[in-house]
Amino acid sequence: MLGDFRPSSPVRLRALRLELRSKAHVEAQRWGARGQKISFCQRIYIVELAAVTETEARKADHLKICLDENVQCNEVTHGLNRYRFTHTCLPEIDFQDIRLTTDFLGKSLGAPLLISSMTGGTELARVINQRLATVAQHYQIAMGVGSQRVAVENPDLAKTFSVRSQAPDILLLANVGAVQLNYGYGLAECQRMVDLLEADALILHINPLQECVQTRGDTNFRGLLPKIAQLCRDLPVPVIAKEVGNGIAAPIATKLIEAGVAAIDVAGAGGTSWAKVESERATDARQRRLGQTFADWGLPTADCITAIRSVNPQIPLIASGGLRNGLEVAKAIALGADLAGLAWPFLQAAHDSEESLYELVDVLIAEISTVLFCTGQTTLSDLKAANCLLLEPINPAM
Repeated sequence: MLGDFRPSSPVRLRALRLELRSKAHVEAQRWGARGQKISFCQRIYIVELAAVTETEARKADHLKICLDENVQCNEVTHGLNRYRFTHTCLPEIDFQDIRLTTDFLGKSLGAPLLISSMTGGTELARVINQRLATVAQHYQIAMGVGSQRVAVENPDLAKTFSVRSQAPDILLLANVGAVQLNYGYGLAECQRMVDLLEADALILHINPLQECVQTRGDTNFRGLLPKIAQLCRDLPVPVIAKEVGNGIAAPIATKLIEAGVAAIDVAGAGGTSWAKVESERATDARQRRLGQTFADWGLPTADCITAIRSVNPQIPLIASGGLRNGLEVAKAIALGADLAGLAWPFLQAAHDSEESLYELVDVLIAEISTVLFCTGQTTLSDLKAANCLLLEPINPAM
């Protein structure tokens, strides 16, 4: 019996379904009142609201809120805007010689891009994950899925995550919250997630702020580090430690590395604020206020990269948190990251169409390649070694 799975009573489930059916009706009316044509993905969302569990409803809400509401950080940025590349007007290279290929955790990638973990557990999520996986396979880039806890609770939802048939060759990452190790999850459940996905590694996402703001969130983080260490020893695939948008400081990264994690995803502040997402979902004023108060909490992505690299030059490092274009990806790589993860741009494109996803990856690759060309570098390793990214001085008048 999974200690974290707290099944709702029949009365609670009936009330929840009535609430969700009402919500579905309101959503349909709202879109209609705007004179909008309801898209295929929106129709899926409305239908799903009528008969789901509480965990599934949360997954559906997360998708909708990230797509429809302003839940981006407002006051804090990823910090990459403080850096500027030194332009090379005579690069002395042929653009056709530029190569963005790289390796990460033993897998070859066509570009240093990760489709960051986003979703799963609903029919809309299944459509989005399959679109993402198809494009990831085409460009040979990495992909993570959303938390698979919902698929452990309800195996019928495993199909919403299963994308290996669409992407047989990519670096594919399973995902669960680290705090679930304190709520009945262990090696068996983590192995089940890896097997379900045929994953190459497991992400343990670490999200204390989100759990604080989330209604009925899981907030017992006591004694997690030894359990993470045990999982790293026992699980046959690498474990990646990841935040969800508030950043990982160098001292915590050091502890995680000593515990045995194979890679770090800094997931810094500057992009989607999960405090704001949970505030949008909150059922009481207290939780809504918490999310608003801590909307811009966290460490900027750029600061996390430089701080972790200063204490550990070797650990495989993923930069995510607010990245929106290939120039920012290149800055993250030049600062010391090995991969750059993007979520919100991929979610928006995947919700639109598969064609939009192809266009997005194509322009991201063009932007990264342009950085290399205009700095006179032909490979990502050359870019890292070139020392061509400068921290702009802070204007004292500001």
